[in-house]
Amino acid sequence: MALIKKFRIKSFKDPKPIISLDNISLSFGNRKILDNVSFKINHGQILGMLGPNGVGKSTIFNLITGLIKPDYGKINFNGTVVNDYPIYLRTAKFKVGYVPQYGGYFGDLTLLENLKAIAEIVILEKELIKNKIDQLIAKFELDAIRDTKAKYLSGGQKKKLVIALALLSDPKILLLDECFAALDVLTIKMLQEIIVNLQTENNITICICDHQARDLLSCVDVALILSNCKIVAQGSPNDLVNNVEAKNAYFGDAFKFN
Repeated sequence: MALIKKFRIKSFKDPKPIISLDNISLSFGNRKILDNVSFKINHGQILGMLGPNGVGKSTIFNLITGLIKPDYGKINFNGTVVNDYPIYLRTAKFKVGYVPQYGGYFGDLTLLENLKAIAEIVILEKELIKNKIDQLIAKFELDAIRDTKAKYLSGGQKKKLVIALALLSDPKILLLDECFAALDVLTIKMLQEIIVNLQTENNITICICDHQARDLLSCVDVALILSNCKIVAQGSPNDLVNNVEAKNAYFGDAFKFN
């Protein structure tokens, strides 16, 4: 598959991290999940996380959103330590949007009703609700299915809806959990283009975790590999696929990117 991104942000002259995890460690009972993990996501960057099942990718999202707290280490948003900030405060103050792997919508409501329900909560100026919803329906080409119940939508349509729901609050940071899972090739390409357009047109900082390595690497600026509770490699997609530690931990020798 051809690369989706026409350019990649490889480095910043004046890097400004919007999120940083500093020396994060976490265990569930006797099981170590993350061990002294540190990384940064710069403003306007798309970062991808790869790794085997159970390695801690979704756990990192739960730490960022505030669903769980680390045993050790700090989570920073724009230089502010947010370890003790509840979910709603992180979302409101730092404009964090989250697209879960499963669900994220009301199945018995139509697509339009879903958008209206969330808009009533997150858009304070009520006169702007209709315009915002119309913009998102047009952006994601959802007009033909606006009156269809969400449970009857296709996988790609559901994913578009959940991304649109996350965008209602004009997030500065968007977290996408396993967004390419169980989708066909054309739908994946459509989502890749949506992700890149959100970066280039809306200047949204994006973090993606997924098992579909080629699909993820085709739309990110940088990526990291998690294995055995640690980050074993990070860098640009081309650098990663040639990295010995990344090959040993995740890709294997036969993996080809482009």
